[in-house]
Amino acid sequence: MGRSRRTIPEELLLLALDPTTGTTAQPQSLDLGLAGAQLVELALAGRIAPDGDRIAVVVPRPTGDPTLDCALELLRRRGAPVRAVHWIGGPRLGLRQVYLSHLERCGMVHAVEGQMCGVLPTTRYQATDTAISREIRARLDSAIRTGVPPDPRTAALAALAHAVGLGKHLYPGNEGRSSRSRLRDLIRHDPMGGLVAHAVMDVQNGAVAQPRRGAPPAPAGRQPAGAGGRAVPEPARGVPTQPHRGSMARVVAH
Repeated sequence: MGRSRRTIPEELLLLALDPTTGTTAQPQSLDLGLAGAQLVELALAGRIAPDGDRIAVVVPRPTGDPTLDCALELLRRRGAPVRAVHWIGGPRLGLRQVYLSHLERCGMVHAVEGQMCGVLPTTRYQATDTAISREIRARLDSAIRTGVPPDPRTAALAALAHAVGLGKHLYPGNEGRSSRSRLRDLIRHDPMGGLVAHAVMDVQNGAVAQPRRGAPPAPAGRQPAGAGGRAVPEPARGVPTQPHRGSMARVVAH
């Protein structure tokens, strides 16, 4: 796949990264958005394709991007098309940190060590080239301002930015209301981006994966939930991770 083009997961994370604080906006929903962005990128690379509301692997050949290839291999192992909402709502805990470490290795961000309350080690991330983030933002602004249908990559990025709630981060306050509305409308310009964006929103709204056959159903009106009422995911399986430098008690700032 090469490194001449940034992937949609990378661009989504750079959009969410606050240049002043080094933290990410919407950290809880961002993991879901990154999982969805992987699907869009794999579709653009011709590796997967939508099959109704499901995702089917059509070419299992690796892309050369280790984070995408891990997702592709996990999809391949399913053996059958999987519903987008089930895939995105699966065990994705830690995907944001995986991509932060990935961006650091690629030289797009650098880690800034610090402490919380003078005790707990923390890591924040600063973009090494703010021109990249400005270019990504300019593409969204242009699509919103002109009303011209954007290219599929920009349309998918806009759909995912809306789905994870970045609209209020990118276009805050009452003055940004019309821009947020137009950002939402861009979801219709890319079918795959629209499919995964709606799946991301469905997961956040409680449309979690169905229980496996033989598993006892959750009591009516109740289900195990974490922040935002979503089912608490398990640690990501099969996703490449990087060990934290220093103490195991390091806190990665949101």
